[in-house]
Amino acid sequence: MTRTSSLLPLLAAAALAGCNDGSHTIVAGGPADDQPANAAANNVELPPAIASSKIYRCKDNSVVYIDWLSDSKSANYRAKQDDVPIQLKTEEPGKPMLADGYSLTGTPGGSNVTLLRPDKGSQSCKA
Repeated sequence: MTRTSSLLPLLAAAALAGCNDGSHTIVAGGPADDQPANAAANNVELPPAIASSKIYRCKDNSVVYIDWLSDSKSANYRAKQDDVPIQLKTEEPGKPMLADGYSLTGTPGGSNVTLLRPDKGSQSCKA
């Protein structure tokens, strides 16, 4: 018991000896706060958020997953829930959204869409 109690102060002193007494002052306004660099970072456009996600059943009895994005000009299509989404886009809201042989016509508020897929052709799908 006396050995462990006499070793504790020695261990504590060794642990404290490893501490650095140097100054750790952080000053704002240095090179990291460069105005042009911050201006470029402020001009980054974030991708649109998901405004609505719906599951649709199509005429051929297949199920598709559509994530409608907040910019009203794009949507993500997935044939299976775990698939990597295919982003469909348009220049003007209300026009068909297109991507690599896919076309989607509809709105997030509506219950019907028309979906053209390269492997299945065009068909209507209902939420």
